[in-house]
Amino acid sequence: MSHPDIEAVKNYLLALQDSICDALEQVDGKARFVEDNWTRSSGGGGRTRVIKDGGVIEKGGVNFSHVYGDGLPGSATAHRPELAGRRFQALGVSLVIHPHNPYVPTSHANVRFFIAEKEGAEPVWWFGGGFDLTPYYGYEEDCVHWHQVAHDACAPFGAEIYPHFKQWCDDYFFLRHRNEPRGIGGLFFDDLNALGFEQSFALMRAIGDAYIPAYRPIVERRKDTPYGERQRDFQLHRRGRYVEFNLVYDRGTLFGLQSGGRTESILMSLPPEVRWDYDWAPQPGTEEAQLYARYLKAQDWLAAPAGEAE
Repeated sequence: MSHPDIEAVKNYLLALQDSICDALEQVDGKARFVEDNWTRSSGGGGRTRVIKDGGVIEKGGVNFSHVYGDGLPGSATAHRPELAGRRFQALGVSLVIHPHNPYVPTSHANVRFFIAEKEGAEPVWWFGGGFDLTPYYGYEEDCVHWHQVAHDACAPFGAEIYPHFKQWCDDYFFLRHRNEPRGIGGLFFDDLNALGFEQSFALMRAIGDAYIPAYRPIVERRKDTPYGERQRDFQLHRRGRYVEFNLVYDRGTLFGLQSGGRTESILMSLPPEVRWDYDWAPQPGTEEAQLYARYLKAQDWLAAPAGEAE
């Protein structure tokens, strides 16, 4: 297995943060990202970039971090006890975009690299990440486009990669206490090293580079759709589910908090406004009910619709 090139990973992630921020500023057309550089007392730091009150984006963040230390937090060693006592480095770019318009989905993406080392032993390393989409109002063409871009990013690395990472995403972004998916999925992967460093790194790059081509056309199609108070209330209700997932289940949030990461950057992913209504349910036959009935279901978005198969 080829030895990891940590500097190459870092350079790619910094460039990815730049390119994603540039593209999102173009889409927004009004607001700019504000950068906040930070350091971690026990090793490393990062640069947080936040955008808010824009023409399209209500709040968003694109974060780069590179943290390191002599010991791992419990979230990292609970399922990997062999990592206990090793020095570690964790590098990644993570982003969440919360648009104003309820017809524009929230999106999340993350790509990361982790390595743990100790004297006299082979390093333990892997890549992880993915991207997923959380619509408030469903559109078939948006779902198909999102998953087609995800499929095409994975295709050069083997026909089995997309369905495996898609299933992983469906399973991971699921609120067990609600018995419902967070959104329509996408890609999720972790512990990726079986391809060797070069190919694993290439696959991570392909997925990182696919985020903007997956998201930007959807934003541009929906950003001018008229909406009113009902749609905004539903958006805030559904954002509550997003918050629940991030605070209860999300591995990155737990790792960041337990490893002494910067709290402001870790919780940047939370939306600026949200609501919880007791025992809320959508009215039958509405657009809101259609989200649950048609879109919040794990499914093959690239399968030919009924009647189109040969």
